[in-house]
Amino acid sequence: MLHVAAAAIVGDDGRVLIARRPMHLHQGGLWEFPGGKVEPGEDVLAALGRELSEELGIDVVHARPLICIPHRYPDRQVLLDVWRVDAFTGHAHGREGQEIRWLALSELPQYAFPPPNRPIISALQLPDRYLITPEPGPTENWPSFLQTLECALQRGIRLVQLRAKALDHAALCPLAAQVYAVCRRHGARLLLNASPQVAIALGVDGVHLGSTELMQHHQRPSGTERLLLAASCHTAEELVHAGVIGADFALLSPVQATRSHPGMPTLGWERFAELTAASRIPVYALGGMTAADIATAWMHGGQGVAAISSLWCD
Repeated sequence: MLHVAAAAIVGDDGRVLIARRPMHLHQGGLWEFPGGKVEPGEDVLAALGRELSEELGIDVVHARPLICIPHRYPDRQVLLDVWRVDAFTGHAHGREGQEIRWLALSELPQYAFPPPNRPIISALQLPDRYLITPEPGPTENWPSFLQTLECALQRGIRLVQLRAKALDHAALCPLAAQVYAVCRRHGARLLLNASPQVAIALGVDGVHLGSTELMQHHQRPSGTERLLLAASCHTAEELVHAGVIGADFALLSPVQATRSHPGMPTLGWERFAELTAASRIPVYALGGMTAADIATAWMHGGQGVAAISSLWCD
């Protein structure tokens, strides 16, 4: 396997640097996140620093793991070890004659990248926290529920899953509309834990599949091409399947013990890292998570953390 260190370089204005591969190289003419081969025995961060200095004339000041992506081309197997670089010195320019561009996150999907670069775009566009709402309860509880959601959004939550399994369709529809309106005011995206058809009909930002429903789909659900598609996973098989059907990200649980499921076997961080390393999509750690675990999730290959109680304002 060819081990490649790659950088998602984010400027102070939030734009991301991409470079065009020379035509004579493998996948030539496509855009990519800059980097290069890790030499035998070389530390990946050292390799990244060396490559960025050679290619762009910059020195890395701060970087953290973003995502690892295994990929098999017809003629080679590659492991993209991607780091988010958000501080550097020097002026980035194409020292090897390559064209470079700084793009807003929203512009990235418009460019042609090699296949394994696509999950990097997803990882950049996703936040480090994913709030799963508690059950909203009966109608009379909804004002309090919406007020608490507002509090969480004011504290920086930008990705929300509305989980309301106890509500029937007639009750879910008006609540989802109100939750969506609150999320829109804060620039947050809302996923619905329901069937894809319901999420599409209600016009929210995405759909979240439970693990059972995930395994019933053999391809990405029709109509979700412009929505976020997420899935709950507990095993290696489910996590691989989420990637196969084209999910944008997954939740992997339980990483640690939770109050809601006492005594349930947990994955632990090392097993979480093993499973995430084989995934081709961003993965959030779920189960006993708090915001204090975000850095730990990053170091074990995760996108960040997902949680209910610890991210839900009291």
